[in-house]
Amino acid sequence: MCRERANISCRGILVMSRAPIGRPPEILLVEDNLDDARITIQALKHEDIRCRVSLVRDGEEALRFLRREGVFAKAPEPDVILLDMELPKKDGRQVLCEIRGDERLQSIPVLVLTASAVHRTVLQSQNLHVDGFMTKPVSLDQFIQAVKLLRRSRLSELLLPLDLPQ
Repeated sequence: MCRERANISCRGILVMSRAPIGRPPEILLVEDNLDDARITIQALKHEDIRCRVSLVRDGEEALRFLRREGVFAKAPEPDVILLDMELPKKDGRQVLCEIRGDERLQSIPVLVLTASAVHRTVLQSQNLHVDGFMTKPVSLDQFIQAVKLLRRSRLSELLLPLDLPQ
């Protein structure tokens, strides 16, 4: 076992390190408003949640990122997508339709960022599966709760620090 991961005390008891293992989760943030993007990223980093956030600012750019087209050829595959509904070029509903219709992308969890309850009703009426909703601006507590729900349902491999705020 690697020395950094475990320590043996003087009594021979194995003590595991609390350092996270594995890679940090990849988050794709699809948000055109830079102030909202900044707040969301700050909420994710507030409690030192190790993650990598990629930001795209419109629906077409989001789909190019997800399909690894053009300048996004080497983009990481996200573990979760934070999707704003009010986007230029292609709105969030159109992006979600294309994600759910693509075999390679449809299993990626999508959390919808919205300032309106209307979006939830519209998406449900169109049978577009969403893994969760978060009200903008995003708070750390809201994000933690959404990730906990995802972990229970689909992302057991998503690693977060052991001491998450309650």
